[in-house]
Amino acid sequence: MCSIRAGWLAIVFSLVSPMAQPSSAETKTWDGKHSIDKIEVSVVYFVPRDREPLSDWKDRVSYFCRRIERFHEREFQGQSVMKAILRPEPFRSARSTAQLRDGDANHIFFQTLGEVDEELQFGRDERTAFPILLVLSEINWRPLDDFFRVKPNGDDGWKFEGNYSHGRHFPGAEAGGARATYLAGRGVGWGLVSADGWRVPYSGSDCVVYHEGCGHTVGLPHPEPGNNSVMSFGQYHGWINESWLDETQKKRLGWMPPEKPFDRKSDLFSVFTALPEPRVPKPNEPVSLKLTWPETSRAKSCRVRVQTDVLGPWLEVATPTPSGDSRPEKIELGRFDRATPVSYRVDVVLDDGRDVELWGYFQVREKPDVGPTPPASGTSSDAKRVTDKPTAKPVRPQDAIDLLALVDVSKDQVSGEWQMDGTNLLAPKKFGARLELPYQPPDEYELTVIAEPLDQPNGLLLGQLSGGQRFAVLVSYAAGEGVPASALENIDDKNVGNASTVRRDVLVKGRPSQIVCTVRKDSVTVTCDGHELIRWQGDPKRLSLSDYWKTPTDSALFLGAYDCRYRFSRVTITPLSGAGRKLR
Repeated sequence: MCSIRAGWLAIVFSLVSPMAQPSSAETKTWDGKHSIDKIEVSVVYFVPRDREPLSDWKDRVSYFCRRIERFHEREFQGQSVMKAILRPEPFRSARSTAQLRDGDANHIFFQTLGEVDEELQFGRDERTAFPILLVLSEINWRPLDDFFRVKPNGDDGWKFEGNYSHGRHFPGAEAGGARATYLAGRGVGWGLVSADGWRVPYSGSDCVVYHEGCGHTVGLPHPEPGNNSVMSFGQYHGWINESWLDETQKKRLGWMPPEKPFDRKSDLFSVFTALPEPRVPKPNEPVSLKLTWPETSRAKSCRVRVQTDVLGPWLEVATPTPSGDSRPEKIELGRFDRATPVSYRVDVVLDDGRDVELWGYFQVREKPDVGPTPPASGTSSDAKRVTDKPTAKPVRPQDAIDLLALVDVSKDQVSGEWQMDGTNLLAPKKFGARLELPYQPPDEYELTVIAEPLDQPNGLLLGQLSGGQRFAVLVSYAAGEGVPASALENIDDKNVGNASTVRRDVLVKGRPSQIVCTVRKDSVTVTCDGHELIRWQGDPKRLSLSDYWKTPTDSALFLGAYDCRYRFSRVTITPLSGAGRKLR
């Protein structure tokens, strides 16, 4: 999920190689491998087992489905047709909120998408369109009341958390976040948007849903230099109708500019906006919505509803009935007697039958720089839904040390020709390829690796250290025609076949997987894509490393590959106790 800017974990893995623009008129993924003439986005509302779905969840999710469909239609003019299909029932996770949050945002991404993908057997059936799995989650990756835009702050109550600029609210809370990846080998896309990115309709939330649900999922990167397009800073500028896809990016996908450019100035979807006046109203101050229309439009009807509790009802606002060619410039919302968040919905129909809906959000504040806080009782506020305790030792991204940033392949490779591809590290297809990571780990730590097999998966080695003893985590060793084996090497001088050995398919060619190795003083736990793979407990003196995999520095971590190329997009270590140190 690299980050486009500090504080918002909006993007993660667009792991594709640059290729020439497709020569045919067919639209294809960024790497040219798969047709996107037709795209089917399966949209899933994801609810942990200890939460209840929002009563109006279907209205909210359906709104974003329609928004991204209309945006895609406008941008591609039929050369790529995208359909967003809403799963009719919430997806009830087998995991609780605390279980889902037991790790960083990348862990949540792989655990959540892995669970949904496996349950739905996503993309396994015969397909007529490029399949994308888009999950809109009921939770954020850390406790957050996204309606009030505050997070628990220990004994001090609540602390503001969000992206707030010139009185407008945009998605971007540190406790929120979104992730997406294009799985070229399977020919599918995965996207996840946490609650902060969609549940409450800040300006730009629809940009986030498209960005993750139909952008990175077909391989689109961030444009350089940055701009206000939907794949860049669009979510911090306004609604998706005010944004766009870069023409150069669309051409790379195979889009051909039409002979007659699209007239956005007369398009209701593109032009219509509704912003509060004043931007930050005070209690008992009159509030209205200022509307913008296409110049030649004639309004037939305009309906406005507001909500002051994300768990409460939507209240109808009396709206004027347009007549003749009139278009209301303002809709009066009335007065709010206290500081409160406000969500609003505007539904418009023109005389010619065109329609549009727009959702927005603002806060009534006593002072411009002091936002409202949730009621102390928490009886109806969403605050009661964020009081679950975080894990005893949360893994925070700011604690993680980026080991790839320390690598110098000319100095650190031990066997095989390793390469840096931008910020990614590429392992060669070689028996016993090894690269030393110039870092000595602390007494206890968590090593997180995101690796993508570029060939049929075979031995991925992650070199570890515990109690001064070196050993390796082996993942997906393909022994002959049998089921791949994963294990700790060595235990009591035994490699594959020892008590830690697990035989099952783990890695998939062309699909990035997250492997997390947690090394404690008397145990080692390994998870892959959120599922436990290995759990071992014992005296670290029983651990050892065979001569075959040794590297020059006995105290260093290392990476290894056996007859398979791997792309490493993340290798980070989070100290849990003790202190590590850089070796160069």
